[in-house]
Amino acid sequence: EARLAILGVMAEAIPGPRDDVGENAPKIEAFEIPVEKIGEVIGPKGKMINTIQAETGADISVDDDGMVGIVSVASSDIAKVEEATRQIMLIVDPPTAEVGAMYTGKVVNITKFGAFVNILPGRDGLVHISKLGGGKRIDKVEDVLELGQEIEVVVEDVDPNGKISLKPVGDAPQRENKRDEKPAAKPDEAPVAVSDEDEDGDVDNDDTVVADDSDDS
Repeated sequence: EARLAILGVMAEAIPGPRDDVGENAPKIEAFEIPVEKIGEVIGPKGKMINTIQAETGADISVDDDGMVGIVSVASSDIAKVEEATRQIMLIVDPPTAEVGAMYTGKVVNITKFGAFVNILPGRDGLVHISKLGGGKRIDKVEDVLELGQEIEVVVEDVDPNGKISLKPVGDAPQRENKRDEKPAAKPDEAPVAVSDEDEDGDVDNDDTVVADDSDDS
């Protein structure tokens, strides 16, 4: 009877399991990804996974059991878990770039032959150096672009292997720090000398007063 009484009190307080955990309780989402995608999710030296964690505020871990990758995303805010999961899935199964589509991308790598621009999660395209000068030849990509710079591009081609060729939209790009530079101020012009005129309008070119030593007659 005592046991039934306790169960009755519990049923009144919590008639059934909650649909969701408490507001401050950690939420964890775990899912599998292909083993070959683990490197892309983590990124070079952890760059990609660290970026997602910084942007979403969620904690992410990736394990490998030899068959599949297991991703765990945790946060006390379910919205952060969902956003981090969304970004990871875009890397695992990225959208396809379409020829003719325009994107605002970010320069993620610069080489001697061009700049790689990230246009979609997990999708980078190459802007060849020959397309960066606005019809003029440039010696170095760094003359017009820098890492992290945003640039408007259009997809020119996607080859059978998925490699994307891009070209800038509009005028030739310029490094952001060059766009911010102000034109050098012109040196101050030398002041123009103003001649004194006497009452008759004659110009007096010599301020020196010569005394008349002759005797008054």
